[in-house]
Parts: sequence; structure tokens; C-alpha cells
Amino acid sequence: MVSSPHEAMHRIFQQDPGLFPRAVRALGVSFGDPVSASPFPTDLTENRPLERRVDTLLRLDTVKDGSFLLAVEAQGGQDADKPASWAYYLAYLYAKYKMPAVLLVVCQDRNTASWAARQVSFGPPQWPTLTLRPLVLGPDTVPVIDTPEAAAKDISLAVLSSALHSRAPESDAILKALAAALKGLQADDEDTASIYIELTEQGLGKTPAADLWRHLMAVDLSIFQSQTAQALRAEGLSEGLSEALLVVLSGRGIDVSDEARDRITTCDDHDTLTTWLTRAATATTTAELFEDTEG
Repeated sequence: MVSSPHEAMHRIFQQDPGLFPRAVRALGVSFGDPVSASPFPTDLTENRPLERRVDTLLRLDTVKDGSFLLAVEAQGGQDADKPASWAYYLAYLYAKYKMPAVLLVVCQDRNTASWAARQVSFGPPQWPTLTLRPLVLGPDTVPVIDTPEAAAKDISLAVLSSALHSRAPESDAILKALAAALKGLQADDEDTASIYIELTEQGLGKTPAADLWRHLMAVDLSIFQSQTAQALRAEGLSEGLSEALLVVLSGRGIDVSDEARDRITTCDDHDTLTTWLTRAATATTTAELFEDTEG
């Protein structure tokens, strides 16, 4: 099953194709900023039973470098079969679209990133016929963005940074900086801020940093109520609201009895849960939380 971090690590390039040239500058590679970008079908299957799909495929048009295809692969672990698949993708794309293609591999794990960055040659050792040279972004090549000013300057890169450093000691500072930047963005473009909030949550997966992110979104009700709460309501995920509420109460040092915890976790009314979540920002006891509600 495809994981949420896997989705976030390639979808961020769909959201902001210009992130590609900005992110790979740390690798010493220079690409012009795209003046336009077009999503291409990700299905690379031929008319035979074997199905092949790249995670994200974009056509980038630049003034400096002309047009090229960007294939983005989010890689969660080492896979001996992947280099051959990647070589196939690039050859297939060139044959189909008659356009140069670049492979970008995004990895949360340092060892996986180091493995993916290897040049792999195909053919006999005395005459390698084809050499695969992916560009790889991982924890060692994407910077830690831990100030609101830096995050606001490039929110897409900050979201990618949060995913690739989700298990690092700097994760707390990254998420706090990103939350502040998103609050500023929300005032100008609520829909885009919502997309970045979702991508950040996906990228963090089930790491401890995900709990902090939900706490930050819950405490900053201007973001949480208009974005995350609505998304959870639309998806019917009352469990997510209950979890966020418990995180807020714990973060504020409010004692939660077994009876109160059971009341929160068994409530399936989104309006009630949202009311409790709003009250949790100022309440001092769970009794204040539950006042005049029936959940």
C-alpha cells in the first residue's frame, strides 16, 4: 500500500513544479525556473500484462533549458529491481515523447538516499551501454528550514524539509516555523494553505512529529477550524478530531480521566467534537470542555 509520506514526497512537485530547480541547487545542479508546467500521464504501461507507473510526471518548460520531462519517484527503501525500472522509465519517456527526461528520487532515509544516488551502468563491464544517473533529494541535501521567515520565503521547500527531517531533532523547529508561515499564507490564499497543510500531514506519516503538527494545527484555531477540521469532517474522520483534542489537552497539561477520555473517543458527532476542540484552547478542566454539550 502506498504510504502518506510517499504521496507527499512526489505530490509537492505537482503542487509547485518550480520547487525542482530550487531544491536541486543544493546538489550543485542548475536548472532554469519553469515558465510553465504540465502534468503528464503517469502510466508507462505497454500493451502487455506488465504495468509500470512513475509517481509524478511533469513537463517543465523553461527559458534557459528548454523543455524536459521530470519524473519524480518517492522511494521508501532500497530495492534491487528499481534501477532497471528507472532506466526503463527514462528510455520509454524519450521514445514516446522525444524529449529529454530527468529522474528525481526523493528519500526520507539517509541510507536509501545514498543507495539511490549511485550511478548504475547497464551492459558488460568492458562496454557499459547505458548509465543511470538519478538526482536524489534526502535528509542530507534538503536544508533544515526552521525559521518562519525562511519558511515563508519558500513554503514548498519547507514542506519537503518537514517530511525529510521528520525524525530529526530539528523537526519541532521546522514544524513551528512552517505553521507560522502557513498562517500568513492562509490570510491571502486559504485554498493553497489547505493543500500545504494536507501535504505536511501526509509527509509526516506516523512519526512523533505528526502529533506535534496536529497539536500546532489545533492550538492555532484560525488554521485548524478552517482547514484540518473541515477536511476531517468531510472525510467522516471523527477519530482524527478526537485524537487532536486529546493532543491539545495533553499539551496544555489538563488531566483527562478515563471517563472523559472514553467520552471523547466514542463521540461521533463532528460539531460536538469541534466545539470541544475550540474550548480546549482556553479550558482548564474537562468539565468546562463538556459544559452544555451532549456528546
